[in-house]
Amino acid sequence: MNILAWIVLGLIAGAIAKAIYPGHQGGGIIGTIALGIIGAFVGGSLGLFFTTGTLALTAPSLSIPGIALAVLGAIIAVFLWNLINNRSAV
Repeated sequence: MNILAWIVLGLIAGAIAKAIYPGHQGGGIIGTIALGIIGAFVGGSLGLFFTTGTLALTAPSLSIPGIALAVLGAIIAVFLWNLINNRSAV
């Protein structure tokens, strides 16, 4: 059940991050879910680091603050993905 929650959180966070981030991001629904799940882990890890001072790979819970952290992490993941894609195209 935990993996299903991560997929739902990833879809929500990825869709919101792609809507907020300027420009066109490809990838479709699978890319959105993948970037959202990666973003959830990035956001959860950063949230844990800033609250406790320890760095661990964690995902936030399916709550409003958890979604906010996941969206923040997904925006970072979309930014890094675009940075990698633009560099390889040059």
